[in-house]
Amino acid sequence: MASQPSQRIHSPSRGVSLLVHVCLPPSRLGTCANALSSLLKNPNEISKGYGWHFQFLTIIALSLATITFVLGLVADLFLWRNAFIAKNWLAVGSAPLETLISILYWGISAIDRDLVVPPDMRLDPFVDMGFHLFPALLLLIDILLLSPPWAFTFLPAMLIPSGIATGYWIWLEHCFSVNRNYPYPLFDVIGPKERVAVFVGSAVMMMVCALGIGWGYEKVNGVDMVKQVERKRA
Repeated sequence: MASQPSQRIHSPSRGVSLLVHVCLPPSRLGTCANALSSLLKNPNEISKGYGWHFQFLTIIALSLATITFVLGLVADLFLWRNAFIAKNWLAVGSAPLETLISILYWGISAIDRDLVVPPDMRLDPFVDMGFHLFPALLLLIDILLLSPPWAFTFLPAMLIPSGIATGYWIWLEHCFSVNRNYPYPLFDVIGPKERVAVFVGSAVMMMVCALGIGWGYEKVNGVDMVKQVERKRA
């Protein structure tokens, strides 16, 4: 199967692409599996409540990233183009979301870690990075080196973050109506207007992340080459 002319590495393939998907230290699937398994081994008040750990945007994003990684591996093993296409489309949402989570988590943690980590939840540093750093880095490697020309234009970069922010806001408030508490301590500290500001600001930041990834793709793979491929498709 021929790769797109602008891809740095031939993908999907049973060569370098498969090696990257399986063996990139720390392994992408291993990172996600280790992070998710830690939730099962360490039950707390969140795991007992309505919505389980899917109250956390981090866990929703990690699950989406895991599916993205699995599709990439399946595409390499079986040279299955449909899995490769599905992986790329999922990355359109999962990569900016994971990037946003990394920025917000480590930025807020630098100010006050207790605002983003419940008192009864303390993570091993490696597991912590498995939740809040490695997925973003590994998705970016996949996009920049193993993916066809980046699919983001201005319109999807506006609509997808807005849809994710709105959907999570509705889900979070629904869980609060049942559990009577928020998973992130920050939301218990601030009022309703501040929570609205947080969600709007996060949506805007995710839009910037999406457009930034598209800009990075052009810089890594060559602006002229990407535009040439897009003109041929048109």
